[in-house]
Amino acid sequence: MKMEKDVYILAIESSCDETAAAVVRNGREVLSNVIYSQIALHTEYGGVVPEIASRKHIEKINQVIEQALTDAEMKLEEMTAIAVTYGPGLVGALLVGVSAAKAISFASGIPLVGVHHIEGHISANYIENKELEPPFICLVVSGGHSHLVVVKDYGEYEIIGRTRDDAAGEAFDKVARAIGLGYPGGPKIDKVSREGNPDAIHFPRAKVADAEYDFSFSGLKSAVLNYLNSCQMKGEAINTADVAASFQRAVIDVLVEHSMDAVERYGYKKFAIAGGVASNSGLRKAFEEVCGKKDITFYHPSPIYCTDNAAMIGAAAYYEFQKGIRHGFDLNAVPNLKLGERI
Repeated sequence: MKMEKDVYILAIESSCDETAAAVVRNGREVLSNVIYSQIALHTEYGGVVPEIASRKHIEKINQVIEQALTDAEMKLEEMTAIAVTYGPGLVGALLVGVSAAKAISFASGIPLVGVHHIEGHISANYIENKELEPPFICLVVSGGHSHLVVVKDYGEYEIIGRTRDDAAGEAFDKVARAIGLGYPGGPKIDKVSREGNPDAIHFPRAKVADAEYDFSFSGLKSAVLNYLNSCQMKGEAINTADVAASFQRAVIDVLVEHSMDAVERYGYKKFAIAGGVASNSGLRKAFEEVCGKKDITFYHPSPIYCTDNAAMIGAAAYYEFQKGIRHGFDLNAVPNLKLGERI
């Protein structure tokens, strides 16, 4: 039997505030994964400042690419394809990665493959779960997205639920700021919640009347702010840990309920999570428990592959490359690219 030639992909990710590069073999084996995080830089501003993010990407992009090749002990000419995130994300940040990828592809003659950022998050599950194959249901929860997706095949998706307002990660950031935890909100609320009582305060679990799988977190965020204001007006002490734990429980309850309803409705026995919020320990534990009871196999990436990274982009690009997808040098950043769209 003739062995297929290995596919080595140099992947680049710069959609927000991480400058990242990785070398991935055959879509599932990470040979290197280099991430330069700007969190410390943006913390003093309470969130990502697009202009600063873009400038820092320009400073670091070549360094992380060179480091990724060095860590993989490979040379550029050994790469089969160059992959890059071209949307969605911050337009200036995306342009840095796209420009670098196009320049490398042009200079080397190596094919260029543009990748959707959210498809990258979903594909992160393939890295550590070698046996995972479509179809399955995936919950994508990050700072900018809350999607419930049917992964029909590699690169083929049906969005069955989405947020109507704030994404889950966005709600975490806003609530964390309100209770004085600062940025980034998700990890800080997760940590503080372990010391609090999740049943101390009842916050609402929103349902969207005309779309059972859609999410809405704006009302929950407002309820937390109203609770804090009420306590301040009455001179009552605020237990930050209890607020954080009760808020997190409300988010998790909605995410779990919608996801499990979809899994049962569609009849799948495989469920995965992806995105930055997928690294939340409370969310993982809740899904582990409910999936265990329902005999559903639960897949989740390690935290390093939940937050923005280039290894996930290399994983997604492999399946695009195998389908024959190649991009020209007119590839551009598409900040509002929808999941499943192809440019």
